[in-house]
Amino acid sequence: MNLTGSSKKLSYKKTMALILILVFISPIFGVLLADMVGYHEPLDVAAEALNLPDLTELINWTPLLDYKIPGLPAEVGYIIAGLIGVFIILSIGLLLGKMVRRT
Repeated sequence: MNLTGSSKKLSYKKTMALILILVFISPIFGVLLADMVGYHEPLDVAAEALNLPDLTELINWTPLLDYKIPGLPAEVGYIIAGLIGVFIILSIGLLLGKMVRRT
């Protein structure tokens, strides 16, 4: 199936709009509803059941621990983490796409 240039742009814009909408509504599921139902990460539950120590503060390799940014609401941290994740994945995809086209 061949897409014309304008159809490609329209499809790309629709896809990006959908991704941005999903990023901006992600705090509803990751923060609000998770708190309402008392959701806990399965690995955290398993570690607690095995009485393993919490090493989160000692081994923190991520700048957005638990998707939180100090001084901002948890919802904002979720959105920023989502935007960073989308940027990284799109960058990798574009880079790989360029590499494939060269061969």
